[in-house]
Amino acid sequence: MTSQNRLASADIYRGFVMLLMMAEVLHFGDVSKALPNSSFWAFLGHHQDHVEWVGCALHDLIQPSFSFLVGVVLPYSVANRLSKGGSFSQALWHTIKRSLILIALGIFLRSQYKTQTYFTFEDTLSQIGLGYTFLFILAFRSQKVQIVALITILIGYWLAFALYPLPDANFNYTDAGVTKDWEYNLSGFAAHWNKNTNLAWAFDRWFLNLFPREKPFLFNGGGYATLNFIPTLGTMILGLLAGNIFLSSSSSQEKLKRFLILGISGIILGLVLDALGVCPNVKRIWTPTWVVFSGGWCFLLLAFFYWVIDMKQSTDAYFLKVIGMNSIAAYCIADALGVYISKSLKIHLGENYASILGDSYQTLIHGGLMLLIYWLILHWLFKKKIFIRI
Repeated sequence: MTSQNRLASADIYRGFVMLLMMAEVLHFGDVSKALPNSSFWAFLGHHQDHVEWVGCALHDLIQPSFSFLVGVVLPYSVANRLSKGGSFSQALWHTIKRSLILIALGIFLRSQYKTQTYFTFEDTLSQIGLGYTFLFILAFRSQKVQIVALITILIGYWLAFALYPLPDANFNYTDAGVTKDWEYNLSGFAAHWNKNTNLAWAFDRWFLNLFPREKPFLFNGGGYATLNFIPTLGTMILGLLAGNIFLSSSSSQEKLKRFLILGISGIILGLVLDALGVCPNVKRIWTPTWVVFSGGWCFLLLAFFYWVIDMKQSTDAYFLKVIGMNSIAAYCIADALGVYISKSLKIHLGENYASILGDSYQTLIHGGLMLLIYWLILHWLFKKKIFIRI
């Protein structure tokens, strides 16, 4: 998008999401362990980590928000590109290249500190790249087609998991990296979505072993899977629908109302589907219920930032704007430079410099300084008008 038609609320929402990701260095969970009687730090620690399987913490909303926002801004990007005289075929070729770059960048970041290229596709950037070309094509179709595509993805993906057979008596749980009596295992029909015994895990046991590896792929420790990109595309389509609302002739109040209705409806529907056992709400394998539930939260967060930034014309979000307008740079800085910055601080300030407020807050002080450095790098790029675009 050009500076003239950028959607300010999307930039600030993206900045908020990236801040949550970068703020992992604060390690609230470690502070909570050091202060076990503090409910305040326990709360922060819980929401700065992913839930083990079913459910949602604030940290779980980072990836769906980032994916959702890809869909939100796409109609603007398409309109801008076509306004400059570009053809559909030219735009499609650019999109395919962008998809491949995102996939490759995700693999590159996951390969750090490995002895060879680590082919894996569950990284946020790779997941978006795998679905982005399909999203682009849908952006040129009617909203009815977009909704039909979304419903088809959700029902089709649900059915594929539901039809995949459950582990039998001879199933080797050790090779799946879980135990039969793991406390987070689901029972009954919901067991079709258990960790590393599902369709997506079986696909990766075949697919990921097609690539050169140090050792055969058996399982992902977190339960994440390549096929997550399919329902992630559903999340991006929800964002595309939100982008359509933004570009509609409706009033600001009507747009805000629609975001709120869609947000609340998504959360309620997701909770109902999970409670009834139709499909559990699992972020790690991006179940259809998770698409609906997390999508509801994305609509509500978008509504909040739209109301504050675009409708109320707030000018107090500069800190987030610096991050949100350079989100790819922020992602790479946090992912690729974090270890280097952390080690450098301890080299130059001393191993125990962060104990100034006591041992319990070491990770907080150290992480806070790292987070400041991240932002200062992004601020320098912002001032120099250097924005990483793919």
